[in-house]
Amino acid sequence: MELDLTSLSEAIRAMGETLARAEDDKLMGSLDEVTQNAIRAGVIQHFEFTYELSWKFIQRWLRLNASASDAEPLTRRELFRTAARYGLITDPQPWFGYSESRNLTSHTYDRAVAERVYAVAGRFLADSRFLLEQLELRNDSTRPDTTEAG
Repeated sequence: MELDLTSLSEAIRAMGETLARAEDDKLMGSLDEVTQNAIRAGVIQHFEFTYELSWKFIQRWLRLNASASDAEPLTRRELFRTAARYGLITDPQPWFGYSESRNLTSHTYDRAVAERVYAVAGRFLADSRFLLEQLELRNDSTRPDTTEAG
């Protein structure tokens, strides 16, 4: 069964576009502080949404393609470790941090926390793009090459 990756692709695209605007020094320098903060907040919101879609697509792909023992990870950490074994992500460690950052954004607003999450969003973009590429390469495969998953 093929996964419809449109929502993930669009989320990653939107996050990339918003991040590019936020990193455009000329543009940001021409804006007032309120507008600058709104753009950074948009990056954080895109990060939250894209992260949520990312782990859910990992979970869906594993349910469709992984061995029975790998198809239902019990924790998010286990999910990311399994995704790395199947080559969907390169390293689970950054994804543990993305999860922690996502949890921070949902519980409180603090400028320092927002700045930390904003910085994480930039690193996450590359990893989410890699995930999308791997999902696209493996989409509709009934049995992936699991020699690395061994």
